[in-house]
Amino acid sequence: MADNPTREELDDIIAEHQPRLKSFISQRVRSTKDAEDILQDVLYQFVKTVNDSVTPIGHISAWLYRVAHNTIINAGIRKKEELLPYYTDDEGETYLPEGFLDIMSGDEAAPSPETEYLRSLVWVELEEALAELPPEQCEIFELTELDGIPVKEISAASGVSVNTLLSRKHYAVVHLRKRLSDLYDDIIGS
Repeated sequence: MADNPTREELDDIIAEHQPRLKSFISQRVRSTKDAEDILQDVLYQFVKTVNDSVTPIGHISAWLYRVAHNTIINAGIRKKEELLPYYTDDEGETYLPEGFLDIMSGDEAAPSPETEYLRSLVWVELEEALAELPPEQCEIFELTELDGIPVKEISAASGVSVNTLLSRKHYAVVHLRKRLSDLYDDIIGS
């Protein structure tokens, strides 16, 4: 991007990126209002950075998605607490078995206290298992599986090759499969 863009140039950039950015944010937060607030924060930060920074932003799209992702995390309103995901390995096989997935799915209108307790236990174990991973493995797993960001987007934003990211994710999946197998046995096997 050129240094000191005009107001019209900034408006064009925002108009180009806003629909996809809004969709990206909406998929990751609880409500439309939260999505709109975060979108406005990201666009405000963009305009402020462009106007105040001496160094121009190199890759606008990557910058916007990274700021949006960080803003969602900082706001603490990710969907993660509401919709518990199930995980698959790179071959498409689930590595949290069916009974375990039923506990995590959260599809019931009024879950029992036992189910709520089991869900919280699963999240605690998952977070502990993720904390045991090297940071780059944990990050790629969280971005792809918890936040739903495609590997190609992450690659474009980070500059790390897709193959390297997939390799890191594979090692994270192997670790989680081993680490969560005992919890599965305790919950389902009992």
